Amino acid sequence: MTTGTTTQTAVPEITADDRAARLTEAGTAWADRIAADRTSSHLVNRVKSEGIGSVATTVRAGKHNFIVDEPAPLAGDDAGPSPVEYALGALAGCQVVVYRLYAQQLGIPFDEIAITAEGDLDAARLFGADETVRAGFSEVRLSIEISGPESQERYVELKDAVDAHCPVLDIFQNPTPVTTTVTRA
Repeated sequence: MTTGTTTQTAVPEITADDRAARLTEAGTAWADRIAADRTSSHLVNRVKSEGIGSVATTVRAGKHNFIVDEPAPLAGDDAGPSPVEYALGALAGCQVVVYRLYAQQLGIPFDEIAITAEGDLDAARLFGADETVRAGFSEVRLSIEISGPESQERYVELKDAVDAHCPVLDIFQNPTPVTTTVTRA
């Protein structure tokens, strides 16, 4: 069994020039790799999890461990963010990555970026009280704050590019086939 430990790695400081170089290098390497072998872009992401405590889950993603839990009103111990908070965090985090990538590609510089993701969820479906509402978010709102030298119009152009290319936004906006199997251990 996995214990409830969470590992967190400090993110190093980076200059704008170093970030630009890393983004350009990564973009060029991926473009070259995909041009040489189109299937090299086909990735499989995997996490493993185990239930612990009341309703908590330990999750192993690569070399990282984290805890998913619920607050007390949802039978949890509040030992970590809830699954839907992680989903919103994944969306906001992916947006930051894609904003940085496309800002570099399109030559639309910015200084700072902060994203707030907010989602509306009706818990009546979760608790079987109303089967007519969605179990998931009925609406998600993203608020992106960018500071920098460009005009509002240029940042809207950047937003449009990000919206067209952000993998987690795509997951939120489009149905994704999910196959579930249950095996008796």
